[in-house]
Amino acid sequence: MLNEQIIWAIFFLPLASFMIIALIVRPFFNNHSFISGPIAIISIGLSFIISIFTFINVMFNKTDDLIISSPYSWLEIGNFKFTVGILMDPLTAIMLVTVTGVSLMVQIYSTGYMQNPVKHSKDNTSSDPIELGRPVYARYFAYMSLFTASMLGLVMAANIIQLFVFWELVGLCSYLLIGFWFHKPSAAKAAKKAFLITRVGDVGFLIGILYLFYKTSSELDVNYLEISTINTLLPQFAAGTTIVTVVTICLFIGAMGKSGQFPLHTWLPDAMEGPTPVSALIHAATMVTAGVFLVARFFPIFESSETTMIIVAIIGGGTAIFAASMGLVANDIKRVLAYSTVSQLGYMMLALGVGAYGPAIFHLFTHAFFKALLFLGSGSVNHATGTFDMRFMGGLKNKMPVTYVTFFIASLSLSGIFPLSGFWSKDEILLNALKSDNPVSMFVFILAMIAVFMTAFYMFRALFMTFEGSFRGGSDSDPEAHPHGPVHLVESPWSMLTPMVILAVPAIIIGFIANAPFSIHILGIEAHWLSHALEHGGIHPTVEGASKFNIPLAIFSSLIAISGIALAFCLYKPNPYLSFKYLDKLHVIHRVLINKYYIDELYEGILVKKIYYGHIAGILNWFDKYIIDTFVMIFGWISINIGTLLRQFHNGQTQTYATVTSLGIIVILIMFIFGN
Repeated sequence: MLNEQIIWAIFFLPLASFMIIALIVRPFFNNHSFISGPIAIISIGLSFIISIFTFINVMFNKTDDLIISSPYSWLEIGNFKFTVGILMDPLTAIMLVTVTGVSLMVQIYSTGYMQNPVKHSKDNTSSDPIELGRPVYARYFAYMSLFTASMLGLVMAANIIQLFVFWELVGLCSYLLIGFWFHKPSAAKAAKKAFLITRVGDVGFLIGILYLFYKTSSELDVNYLEISTINTLLPQFAAGTTIVTVVTICLFIGAMGKSGQFPLHTWLPDAMEGPTPVSALIHAATMVTAGVFLVARFFPIFESSETTMIIVAIIGGGTAIFAASMGLVANDIKRVLAYSTVSQLGYMMLALGVGAYGPAIFHLFTHAFFKALLFLGSGSVNHATGTFDMRFMGGLKNKMPVTYVTFFIASLSLSGIFPLSGFWSKDEILLNALKSDNPVSMFVFILAMIAVFMTAFYMFRALFMTFEGSFRGGSDSDPEAHPHGPVHLVESPWSMLTPMVILAVPAIIIGFIANAPFSIHILGIEAHWLSHALEHGGIHPTVEGASKFNIPLAIFSSLIAISGIALAFCLYKPNPYLSFKYLDKLHVIHRVLINKYYIDELYEGILVKKIYYGHIAGILNWFDKYIIDTFVMIFGWISINIGTLLRQFHNGQTQTYATVTSLGIIVILIMFIFGN
């Protein structure tokens, strides 16, 4: 049995960091705001240590007692009872390590990256010297601490209302951090876009919660707001009905918004307006993984609806290839990584849709480390070049060797090259998609294989454009040649490099350790222990017959990935400019991809401006002006005139009051005499 107070500390330590920085450091010690970094690092570091011990305890726990606390009653109204508690199972344990581990590395990295905030916000037009200087530290680390605490609260929640509260806090923190450079119009717009689009998905999530609330209020002895109750009883209660399908689709709509699944994906690339460490945290361990976590948390009810599973698989597979196609042509290195995140989240959704719960969480786990490393690598490159545009990079391989090596390792892992971490989780997803009895499994398997090729191509396109060849920007001797001013091609400080080197280690070995197919023993732990622990948690993690390593499929998928790397090598390694002549021949396709399939134009130009502002807003304005306002005016007129009438009886004359009193007595006497 885990100690409940210690587990709560995982959440409360980052929350305490936020409160100390926001309520004490920022108002009273703004000139010494550098202490915000150590406060955040220490608190999250302690949470990480506790999470490691919790992970070990839960993963190798031989009992079935995984709920470590009885829910505390927070609010009771009639049959409704809102409780707060911790649901500690293998899924929670994995997420705790992922969130705290990646967040710790990001906080350490941030102390170096944010040394010169102005450098990373070149379009900042504020005249406020305090906000442009070192004191920006306090606001930054306060937001980051709250972001981490919100995600930890989300994954630990035992009640769906409790989960939803932290779900919304995660959305709020993403808004604050994406718009961190709020002086930039592009950052402010990106923050609003992320907030509004994720709210669209949250409406679906809320509708699903409302149904569960209705079920709770209609049954006296069952609380359908408890996650364990939902997963255990709802599939049995709703067997053979459309109730589960409706509820799961509503929950999935919420997951689509948070995890950037098509068509609610457009906010994710624009979220790159925030500081690069923020992007690393959002894309690797928080925010976007919340959607995948939501589907995984309620996987038993998703699994009971074949219709929902088909929808999840198709949207996941379609998103994987759709986002990867846009990553093929993006020139901003952070946007390439953003499209990669959307694509990999599609992979995870695809896996969940074909019933591969274990491989989906396994890929979420491995993806967090190499994707965080890639984003931190892009920040390191920006630190030296002053830009994220790969067309003005090149030749950094020898100037930034540590950044190059770590970025290269993460690119190989993301591409699924043996024996790095991404290979094992990608292979598990492909194998389960191939073996699944889902009606669309073969279709999504083909989509996944195409995405494998695309992923390898766009990642090594980014690698070659950034690090190979010669530098295409300015230099110390010719600073005006670079569009963003003078550059200094030197390696980043060790405060930034150390987290990158540390993250490179799990990017290499964590997949092999967690799911190696061989009969290895590490500290007495058998292979496939991650999947076994997930299965021990009450959910079957893999499709039947797909748990073994498939060598032919692994070789085939690896060859597909290698062919993508080879094509990128041929086009971009000798001279990145040579690729433009090939793009000129495909100018129509290239224009569509570079404009992101014109979906933003569809949303903003047609849905917002023409349909909403052109029609819906006009109708609502007419209704408000002529219906609502008319009713208000009528009730106001009635109130005024009734007051005028009643005022005649309150004229201050004693004889009037005596007359009314006498009439009242007469009426009472008449009713008393004749009423019987």
